[in-house]
Amino acid sequence: MTDQPSRQHPIRIYLIVWGLLFLVSALSYMTDFIDRGLWRWALILLFMALKAGFIVAVFMHMRWERLALMAVVLAPPVLLLVLVGLMAVESDYTRSVRFEYFVEGERDEALPVSAGNKRN
Repeated sequence: MTDQPSRQHPIRIYLIVWGLLFLVSALSYMTDFIDRGLWRWALILLFMALKAGFIVAVFMHMRWERLALMAVVLAPPVLLLVLVGLMAVESDYTRSVRFEYFVEGERDEALPVSAGNKRN
């Protein structure tokens, strides 16, 4: 057996990241005082991604792994985020088309014709 030196990360890194997580969590809780909808949710999602990135990189030791392992672990969530973004764009288009074609006065024409409400 070969004696390999054990690699230990300095405790300073963990304390810095713990402090950053505390700061980002405090900023995340402060978003409750923002009443603007889109700006508030953008900040909440940004802080959430920052905290998750810190935890994965340092506490799950992903920062010190090989690039291939990082790609295998991190590529699927990134791909899912891209697909969610594409679905959000598509849903916005679908919503705008519905508002354009289903105006207030013509709603009854979009209903299916049944035996009870036939028009002659």
